[in-house]
Amino acid sequence: MDFRLAALERWLGAEFPAIPCTLAPASEDASFRRYFRASLADGRSFVVMDAPPEKEDCRPFLHVAGLFAAAGAHVPAIHARDLKAGFLLLEDLGHATFLDAFDRQGDPDPLYAAATETLLRIQLASREAVLPEYDRALLERELRLFPDWYIARELRRELTPAEQQVLDAAFESLLGNNLAQPRVFVHRDYHCRNLMVCAPLPGVLDFQDAVYGPIAYDLVSLFRDAYVRWEEAQVLDWVVRYWEKARKADLPVRADFAEFYRDFEWMGAQRQLKVIGIFARLCHRDGKQRYLADIPRVMEYLLATCRRYRELAPLAQLLERLAPA
Repeated sequence: MDFRLAALERWLGAEFPAIPCTLAPASEDASFRRYFRASLADGRSFVVMDAPPEKEDCRPFLHVAGLFAAAGAHVPAIHARDLKAGFLLLEDLGHATFLDAFDRQGDPDPLYAAATETLLRIQLASREAVLPEYDRALLERELRLFPDWYIARELRRELTPAEQQVLDAAFESLLGNNLAQPRVFVHRDYHCRNLMVCAPLPGVLDFQDAVYGPIAYDLVSLFRDAYVRWEEAQVLDWVVRYWEKARKADLPVRADFAEFYRDFEWMGAQRQLKVIGIFARLCHRDGKQRYLADIPRVMEYLLATCRRYRELAPLAQLLERLAPA
């Protein structure tokens, strides 16, 4: 028996007495959270978050929702909460993610223009000591997911001392760049599965892990997306448009676009190493094998960046030896 689901149904019954309500799975999550769509007999619809309190804390979600809403982002309104039980009743932002929309319409420009505007609003609201720091310890811990889960578990390889030295040197170079970037509010998963097609556009989901960190991070999540790939010229055009708007808004981006694009790519390499490690962990620890199918796309981004920069060329060569296919 699903005891949490039964408790959730009792909670909803208390929130909506005498109004019949049906629950259906709303989305899957890479964490222990679950989401259900609650459809009421009076025509209303909500999304319910089930976050087991021993494994997930709802308070960061509530905190970031307040920050992002104040910045002008469309995050779900919170209609009811039970933090002790780990239940939240949220605004329903609909069924269509950006990824769904990409499959139906040919022109992604309007969606990305809206996502860029919302990202700028979030970044302009940034201030220190409000969100956790995206510091060296966290950035490096994310990088270590790559050898721990992808190399050791997925590839079943053990690095030689020379290979380990190459990996460590690359990590140091990436961390040096990442930590030197100006800092803003960072969503950390600002991509096509967490952006919803609704009014106002876009709806923003899955922001509870937001931090204060490198300015290029969310831009990488958006345009070097693990779930959809665009031509390099198209990505370059979108990044230029963001950079021009950011400069006009006095955000702390580099004055030289070539330097900013280098920051974008190096931040991307950190995220891509992390994501590959996470996808391998989701498979081998959590039994979610479907994420392995997205690794080749992320690896393609990573290799392209490493091949472009002399400092990262040894990492490209190591990656090619580890998984030549």
